Parts: sequence; structure tokens; C-alpha cells
Amino acid sequence: MSERVRVPIVRLRGASGSLPRYMSAGSSGLDLEASIAEDVTLLPGARVLVPSGVAIALPFGFEAQIRPRSGLALKSGITLLNSPGTIDADYRGEVGVILVNHGAAPVTIARGDRIAQLVVQRLPDVELEAVEELPETARGAGGFGHTGSR
Repeated sequence: MSERVRVPIVRLRGASGSLPRYMSAGSSGLDLEASIAEDVTLLPGARVLVPSGVAIALPFGFEAQIRPRSGLALKSGITLLNSPGTIDADYRGEVGVILVNHGAAPVTIARGDRIAQLVVQRLPDVELEAVEELPETARGAGGFGHTGSR
């Protein structure tokens, strides 16, 4: 059984749509909707900040990640420009979603369209420790592509 975390949420004045919600019992993310007065059309290569109409108050020790919706990405090439986007525990403003059209055709976003997912994660309290050198591993400093392509 997973831990239930209470996150206060407020619908902002003039916002439209539903509060973020899980679309199935096993969903990891709560779907965010576009809270816009008029449709927005994204041309190929274009990006836009889409308001969600909500603000949240995460408990300290947690973050919220804004992640793309896989169906939207597959069907139309719409994804998030900074993926995942991060909402810090001390942020109290509107949750915004930076959409980008990587597809070949214009895509129209309408009021109430599900545009992203909000995933809440617990964070460790990290303390960096300055050292002279790092412990060795089999991988070492091998970076991008170091294991080959097949």
C-alpha cells in the first residue's frame, strides 16, 4: 500500500476545467488540463506556455514533476520543452506547462484538453561532500554512448 500525501490545491480565479486527476487506478501522474479562454494553435517547431488554472502547496521534502502525455506525443508530436518540469515545495504560483510541437502539422489545444501529467515525488535531503577524488567504478567516466548502440 502506498503512502498518501495530502497536497493542498486551489483553482485560480477565472480558471476552467477539472482539478488534476488520476485517469486510472494505477496511474502515476495526475492529468493537467489547459485552462485557456481561446484555442491555441501550435505550428511545427512552436512553443507556448499553457496555464493549468491551479496552484499547489507541496509539503517540504517533495517536488512535483510536469511530464508529457505519451498519447499526445505519439499522435501529434506535442511534448514538453523542459521535461520534466519541476515545481518546488515553496512555489505557490500557477502551474504552467511549456508545450512544443515537434510534429509536422499544426496542432490546436482547446480549453480542457489534457496536456501533461503532474507526478509528486519525495526528495531526499542531500548534503554534498567535497572530496579530493571519487571512488572507482567499472564504468568510470564513460559517458554518452560508451556502451555502444547494440
